[in-house]
Amino acid sequence: MASQQSHSSGCSSRSRGSLSQVRCYHNEIAPLRSVKHNGPAMGKRFYGCAYWPQQTCGFFKWLDHPDEVRELQMLVFEKDTTIAQLEMEKELLENKGKELKEKNAVLQDQVEELSIENNETHLAMCTARADKRVLAALALSWVFFALVM
Repeated sequence: MASQQSHSSGCSSRSRGSLSQVRCYHNEIAPLRSVKHNGPAMGKRFYGCAYWPQQTCGFFKWLDHPDEVRELQMLVFEKDTTIAQLEMEKELLENKGKELKEKNAVLQDQVEELSIENNETHLAMCTARADKRVLAALALSWVFFALVM
């Protein structure tokens, strides 16, 4: 059997294989007892408060009747806990997604700015080359003019 622990209303039970520990509302191991007085329940086994009869917490559970309500309450509690954890994880991931989108937008703006700077630098380099060609052509035309004259 899977390990199971219940804390609903102070009662808990742990099961491993055929060994079972049931705890009373004092969180103590509830001893397994038998009904000793004559009647229809005589000989039936049950779990009771660990401190009975001196100081009882009122815990009582028949051995042959599983406490289905408490088991279901524990399952609901476990599911609620899992849902709460998943909702927290979802919120964290959504926040991380928003942060990454903002970072992406900033990086895209930087890439666009660098692209503009790159285009301006390329244009400046082309203009500088054209200026050098014009100066070279002007110098050659002066040399040619000087030779012709």
